[in-house]
Amino acid sequence: MNILAWIILGILAGAIAKAIYPGHQGGGILTTMILGIIGAFLGGSIATFLETGALTLTAASLSIPGVILAVLGALLAIFLWGLFTRRASV
Repeated sequence: MNILAWIILGILAGAIAKAIYPGHQGGGILTTMILGIIGAFLGGSIATFLETGALTLTAASLSIPGVILAVLGALLAIFLWGLFTRRASV
């Protein structure tokens, strides 16, 4: 998948995940895009692991199932980021 498709998928998945996730996450469009891209990799890797049993770094594709996987991965990334930043601020 080329970088433009990753950016589009990242913005789309990050925006949907931020809209679904409760509370205020902060950050701008760049943070949303980065969390979405990380989510695409998390979602794609977890799906590949569940299908094949092998842990490989793969990204979700720019399709409806790929967007759903990327959103689920972005929700996980937002949750982990919240744990990390909450711990660092205490």
